[in-house]
Amino acid sequence: MSDKEKILKTLSSLLETGILTVNDVKKELITNFEFKKDSIINKLDLVSREEFEALKILVEKQDVKIKKLSKKTKKAKRS
Repeated sequence: MSDKEKILKTLSSLLETGILTVNDVKKELITNFEFKKDSIINKLDLVSREEFEALKILVEKQDVKIKKLSKKTKKAKRS
């Protein structure tokens, strides 16, 4: 039985017995969706905006240095 079927079966049985109210079901579903969302985000191994911006600046600086070095090597080959 899949996870979805288990969740639906559990919820339906609880609703039938009157233990859960509609608000409880809503909270349970929101909690499950948030858990799934967090799980997917963790699997993606995403970086924060601050980390991205710091790396972007570093790469731009390295690009400038590489261009300067490539110009110097071209001049040295011509000589």
